[in-house]
Amino acid sequence: MKSNRAPWVASVGLAIVVAVLFSGGGQPARVGAAAKESYEGLETFTNILSIIQKNYVDDVQTKQLIEGAINGMLASLDPHSAYLTPDLYKELQVDTKGSFGGLGIEITNRNGLLTVVSPIEDTPAYRAGVKSGDQIMKINGEFTKDMTLVDAVKKMRGPKDSKVTLSLKRENTPELFDV
Repeated sequence: MKSNRAPWVASVGLAIVVAVLFSGGGQPARVGAAAKESYEGLETFTNILSIIQKNYVDDVQTKQLIEGAINGMLASLDPHSAYLTPDLYKELQVDTKGSFGGLGIEITNRNGLLTVVSPIEDTPAYRAGVKSGDQIMKINGEFTKDMTLVDAVKKMRGPKDSKVTLSLKRENTPELFDV
């Protein structure tokens, strides 16, 4: 004799799942609320973009506005997050064929100041005496306060054997010194 129990169990199981989903319990409802909030934010962004495009006193480049919004969004996270346009990303890629050289330092942005995380052993920066914690105050005479990491890297890169002068501030050292 065949049992009719399997279809009954499946029906009850399906009913429980549907009840949980429609009652607001479970993860899918929370995910749905977060997605709804994100889409509402995107709708607001799109509306503002449209108003600017139609009513701003000067002509605007949509791509430039969107990239500005992305940069603003990432800047609100932390000083280490940055958006790289495809062109800038290609430009910042390290060339492994040896046509570009680097100083050999890892840097970060601490409170608006470019700071050396660490010099890489057996590189120009290491040999010049750059130390972890040194603050890069100038690159080739240009002040770096509030300079982005992307801009700093661009200014420090160049053809192999090219010269780059860093003006550094070191803890417990009153004056800047150049390397």
